[in-house]
Amino acid sequence: MNAPDRYERFVVPEGVSKVSYERDTKIINAASFTVEREDHTIGNIVRMQLHRDENVLFAGYKLPHPLQYKILLRIHTTSQSSPMQAYNQAINDLDKELDHLKNEFEVALARHTGKQQTQDY
Repeated sequence: MNAPDRYERFVVPEGVSKVSYERDTKIINAASFTVEREDHTIGNIVRMQLHRDENVLFAGYKLPHPLQYKILLRIHTTSQSSPMQAYNQAINDLDKELDHLKNEFEVALARHTGKQQTQDY
């Protein structure tokens, strides 16, 4: 079969950076980011987080091809911000949200596990 190895979807090859940045030369405050070894899951989450930023005029992503394991993220901002600032802020905000979600889940799991143990006795 001509299918690529499964690990190629997830493992970033040596010498390739996870995220690369390319400034747009035609549009001011616009740039493209290439995120290696990611798909719609990360692309859509980051895009939606960027839309929450009032300085972001446009944020979108695409997968160039199903056998290319990367997403292309395009960001256009106002003059009060830059695409790099917007991207970094979105990633930091998502990190905080995911930490909060993880903590809430662990608390609920501990509460549920505690109830299960008391019911078993």
